[in-house]
Amino acid sequence: MADKEATVYIVDFGKSMGERRHGREVTDLEWAMQYVWDRITGTVATGRKMALLGVIGFRTDDTSNELEDDPDYSHISVLSGIKQFLMPDIRELSDRIKPSKTNKGDAISALVLAIQMIITQCKKLKYKRRIVLVTNGEGPMNPDNLSEITKKIKEDDIELIILGPDFDDPEYGVKEEDKDPRKAENEALLRSLAEDCDGAYGTLEQAVAELEIPRVKSTRIMATFKGHLQLGNPAEYDTAVRIPVERYYRTYVAKAPSASQFALSTESASRQGKGELSAAAAGTQESPIDGSSLTGVRNIRTYQITDDTAPGGKRDVERDELAKGYEYGRTAVYISETDQNITILETYAAIELLGFIQSETYDRYMHMSTTNIIIAQRANDKASLALSSFIHALFELECYAVARMVLKENKAPVIVLLAPSIEPDYECLLEAQLPFAEDVRTYRFPPLDRVITVSGKVVTQHRNLPNDDLLDAMDKYVQSMELADTDENGDSESLPIDDSFSPVLHRIDAAVRHRAIHPRDPAPPPAPILTKFSHPPQELVKKSKKHLDKLIAVSDVKKVPPKTKGRKRTREAEKPLSGLDVDALLHQEKRTKISPNNAIPEFKQTLSQAENIEIVKEAVQQMSTIIQNQVKHSLGDANYDRVTEGLGVMREELIAYEEPAVYNDFLKQLKNKLLKEELGGDRRELWWLIRKNKLGLIDQQQSERSEVTEEEAKEFMSAK
Repeated sequence: MADKEATVYIVDFGKSMGERRHGREVTDLEWAMQYVWDRITGTVATGRKMALLGVIGFRTDDTSNELEDDPDYSHISVLSGIKQFLMPDIRELSDRIKPSKTNKGDAISALVLAIQMIITQCKKLKYKRRIVLVTNGEGPMNPDNLSEITKKIKEDDIELIILGPDFDDPEYGVKEEDKDPRKAENEALLRSLAEDCDGAYGTLEQAVAELEIPRVKSTRIMATFKGHLQLGNPAEYDTAVRIPVERYYRTYVAKAPSASQFALSTESASRQGKGELSAAAAGTQESPIDGSSLTGVRNIRTYQITDDTAPGGKRDVERDELAKGYEYGRTAVYISETDQNITILETYAAIELLGFIQSETYDRYMHMSTTNIIIAQRANDKASLALSSFIHALFELECYAVARMVLKENKAPVIVLLAPSIEPDYECLLEAQLPFAEDVRTYRFPPLDRVITVSGKVVTQHRNLPNDDLLDAMDKYVQSMELADTDENGDSESLPIDDSFSPVLHRIDAAVRHRAIHPRDPAPPPAPILTKFSHPPQELVKKSKKHLDKLIAVSDVKKVPPKTKGRKRTREAEKPLSGLDVDALLHQEKRTKISPNNAIPEFKQTLSQAENIEIVKEAVQQMSTIIQNQVKHSLGDANYDRVTEGLGVMREELIAYEEPAVYNDFLKQLKNKLLKEELGGDRRELWWLIRKNKLGLIDQQQSERSEVTEEEAKEFMSAK
């Protein structure tokens, strides 16, 4: 169970906090709230009910606290008592974060109120108590009774954090020039208070800069298995080895938060039906962003069977009336519960050793899971000694153990690898899942360093093989891009694992927390630390440029020309095997008119000679007229095959020429005339043939230049 927490944030709302200083684009209050909001949303994102928050504002226009009758506690407002914060609380607090019109209000008195709030909430229970004070230090402060405040903070084990804009911090390298004397005096007072309470004091610049560093979530370790590591069957043999052990995660995949499905609530939908457009659907500036107009989507699953006597030919059945079926090829195989119980393998929870292999014979790519650690049962010295002996035996013999593991009774067994790990402070077995024979897929690829001909001859010099110059150039380029930093002792580290974070996980988390505070603003760009390893360092790029240029020259790399519209028109026309230009020999001019008797070949020839889009459209227009005449003068279905063949050629050619709109416009006109019987009577059978031959609209899946979606193309093919 996670520890209980109670944190109170004290924020300075004074008039001076609304000023922009030292060339910053944000006010002191907006700058301070970047840190406060980050901490609040980080706590809310955990979803823990016992992670409690409270907010106090001082130097506010009004007064709202338990001691408001005392003049020393004027202009101090408790914006939120200590409680679990949720999204409505964030929305409410966000609306109240504004600079006041006064500079009256004592930060020390606000600190006393925060201490009282924590004592009232936590009493003598075990809590992590924390107070965060954010101020620019320009307001009046009463240092009386400061020693008693310090004593109370230490007695109740409250962590005190004090931050402020432009606070002097020699360690971080921040010093404000021409500082106001009152601010300098207040800074000294706050620094001494934080040091006497064993708290933290710093400049806001450092706190905001560190917000870009993702916070790594610390998880509470829990055993995923408690049982025995055994060699032999202890039920049959007294000599069997049985060691009580526990299993814990060593590495585990951290997943980004998944999306949720929402729909308009019933109340919002009814307002929308009455003509009042829902603000959530309209997305206007007046839209409620608190989620009150939305409701979660609940999925309901129903089961139906074919029943000719039921309305619609389908009848609903309950899940309990169904039996399980398994797909075998394209056949559903029914297995009754009785037979299914026979197929279940009876297993018992244990880790049973099957054998041992030499460590050098194991390939790391055989891992099929994240790794876990296996340690001896806690507070069991006998088990610790036995497991330590087994670990050292594996280490000395340079062996790994192969075991059969069942985590729970009647669960499917898995085969795992157990490797010894000996550290100065602990010993354990590292465990990873191994594949079964069915999990291994073997593929054979030709060798990369030689070519084997059909006759079996081995060729080492070939156009598909790199030569020595190319290999040498590539080797030097790879070495020049070595990611290594040499420190003062001459040691180098390629990629420090502590400085690398999951871009997807932390980027989504940051975007969600930002949108919680700023629902209408776009998500900010990712932090540089997340994209640090997405690009090579500039120093390495400059260092390796000469090697890259040589590699490009040796490998004869050429730039691929950009993709142009109508790429087929730029392609050279196919020449006969003789290599002769038949059109030039016969002195034929470029075709401008397509004959109905030889429409398809002449249509292709016209397109191959087209120099601009106008010629293509003219050819399509002629072909459209020919096809419509064929339909109109067809005796029954005599010309239907010729029509479908012509449509197919038009469709293929215009997809290749990246002009899908021309074909789509013609097909829409053709369908309209067919259904209105304007082409020689009832021609619905021809439309059925067009649907059968899949000669419908060209959608975006078939041509990226099409404006017709796949759903629109399917709807168009209906006979309506």
